[in-house]
Amino acid sequence: MPLQHIFIVYLISTLIVFLPSFGFAKLFEKAGLPAWKAYVPFYNTWMMQELTKRPKHWVFWQFIPVVGWFISPGIFIEFAKVFGKFSLGQHTLASIFAPFYFPYLAYKEKPAYIGPAAVLKYRKKGWREWVDAAIFAVVAATLIRTFVFEAYTIPSGSMEKTLLIKDFLFVSKLSYGPRIPNTPLSFPFVHNYMPIGNGKSYSTLIELPYIRWFASSPKRGDVVVFNFPAGDTVIHKDKFESANPYYDIKRMAAAGSIEAKEILSDPGNYPVVVHPVDKTDNYIKRCVGIAGDTLEVRDQKVFINGQEQATPPHSERNYEVETNPGYVLTKEGLSDIGVKIYETDESSDLVPFTGNRYVINMTADEKVKLEKSGWAKSIKYYYQNTPEPIKIFPYDTLHKWSADNYGPIWIPKKDAVLTLTPENYSVYQRTIRFLGEERFRNERW
Repeated sequence: MPLQHIFIVYLISTLIVFLPSFGFAKLFEKAGLPAWKAYVPFYNTWMMQELTKRPKHWVFWQFIPVVGWFISPGIFIEFAKVFGKFSLGQHTLASIFAPFYFPYLAYKEKPAYIGPAAVLKYRKKGWREWVDAAIFAVVAATLIRTFVFEAYTIPSGSMEKTLLIKDFLFVSKLSYGPRIPNTPLSFPFVHNYMPIGNGKSYSTLIELPYIRWFASSPKRGDVVVFNFPAGDTVIHKDKFESANPYYDIKRMAAAGSIEAKEILSDPGNYPVVVHPVDKTDNYIKRCVGIAGDTLEVRDQKVFINGQEQATPPHSERNYEVETNPGYVLTKEGLSDIGVKIYETDESSDLVPFTGNRYVINMTADEKVKLEKSGWAKSIKYYYQNTPEPIKIFPYDTLHKWSADNYGPIWIPKKDAVLTLTPENYSVYQRTIRFLGEERFRNERW
């Protein structure tokens, strides 16, 4: 982790305990302590633990990056108690708005110091016990989701036969190193939009640079969850977002699509929303190429650095199937012989082609089952060789790449040198622009 990131994390930790000091100083005096001790970050929380007779090891927990941000408000709440503040509202102010609440408390209300013995005599109401327990559970779960593991659901069908749409899985945050949220001010357990009201679930009042602790790189063949890169700018409407990206709509409009032009000219019904990196949609894919590799797809076969790669088990490929006379392929009939057909509103694994021909997306095992059924006269690979410059990266007319014949393309690697040419500029220009913007934002810190 770069030193500047460590500095940022601990600067925030220091500000959390220092900014309320102007109120702490007056309250320290009421408790019989010198005011100057309130202005020394972390020493002031040590003295609070002394006054409240609470465990002093809490102070050391404050030095755990990010976790300490949640420990400090707990210390503030205990400190407020020894001045007779026990209500939920008062504790909320002490934990979230400490820089404003404690000066108000010290100079406006001027409470008396009642000491830890009086605090022990106070008994919470039953509902308050439940509220406090719920808050603790939310904080604990948030820390676990950020640093240990998090639950995800599969958003798309690209991993079908291995993972299906709506499958529920837990993803380890330790595999590649836990990442600090870019937008720490967000509603817990919600990604980018609130389930009620459909507004943003986060605030950009505080934005941190990209920070990953103990980072390690993915390996070839890993199934990884990541933030969709083109999801930084989306159309916030059902069936758009990252499923129908804003940048695709722009390219379609530039190519002359009337529908795309109408969408872009109607921001009222098709609002454009910009997301920070950590709030773009979550995708799950298999990593086939890593930094420094040269990737190529030839007739649906993946080549890395010129070497053909083994096909993952349960992976699907498109086949052109010609049936014997009298046989009609249906989803139900194929399911009976063990060939699963998945359908969505936009696509299907079974597409009638011409006459008694079909295009079927299935695994190698399913192909064998269809061959044994006697229904198929012939089964051969179906290749999508038509270039699609609007849909297929790098979205130009220079590279005649298709879904099944793609590349070669070199994957950028840190510290490697790349000579830009008119032929490869379109491939790397977004990466260069994005990294340039990120470097500028980081340097401002």
